[in-house]
Amino acid sequence: MSTVAKAVSLLETLGADISELGLAELAGRVGFDKTTTRRLLISLIECGLVEQDERSRCYRLGAGISRLALLREAQFPFLRTATPTVERLAQETGETVHLSEYSSRGLVSVHVVESTKANRVSVPVGMILPLHATASGIALLAFARKKLRDAVAEGPFPAFTRHTVSAPEELSKLIEAARARGYSTSTQGFEEGVFSVAAPILGVDGIAIGALAIATPQVRIRKGDIERHGAAVAAGASEIGEHLFGLLPSSAHAAAQPQRARARI
Repeated sequence: MSTVAKAVSLLETLGADISELGLAELAGRVGFDKTTTRRLLISLIECGLVEQDERSRCYRLGAGISRLALLREAQFPFLRTATPTVERLAQETGETVHLSEYSSRGLVSVHVVESTKANRVSVPVGMILPLHATASGIALLAFARKKLRDAVAEGPFPAFTRHTVSAPEELSKLIEAARARGYSTSTQGFEEGVFSVAAPILGVDGIAIGALAIATPQVRIRKGDIERHGAAVAAGASEIGEHLFGLLPSSAHAAAQPQRARARI
């Protein structure tokens, strides 16, 4: 693992479930020795990406992370552009709606509006969404480059539940169905008792750069909900893409929108 990859691993660990970690615990979580971990932390502190609390001596993410995020958002306003659509869709459906963006690190949840209902689905911001096991991942693959689809099809297929996709043939059928409809579905593929639908957010070349999804407790799904939610995320994803890039090329627009005329809940 390169030095940069090790540093990124430290940042991701500090950005996970615990906001502050001591040196020994942090080193244990990332699998580095304490000397290497401390050396990397010192460099990250100098760059403002990590801070150390003077009293507890624990480490946390630094303000430099926010600065980089703001610079990135200024150059490519993905989050700012998509947030109104995510919030409106959550209000219309009453369910959890989440936005994800694809990068070399994988498909990452970047914005979530949770349902206000007591029985709801929670999706942590920053979660890496497995491409073979989530509606968001399937939606992305349906409009991804062939190289990425082939790489995912080679496996492995980690099992998160007994319903998780476990073979290339099964994955291929889900991808084909998602491409034909313009949205994907997943029933308990990543978490027991959760049903979700998702649609791809397309770039100017018709390749997916992210996904918009609605996640619902399976017990709340009623007749017609799948089609309504699918049409809603498809329309929402199209709206985000058009706000970012303008109208898509006609071929990509048509391929991704067969169900979008029935968009409103």
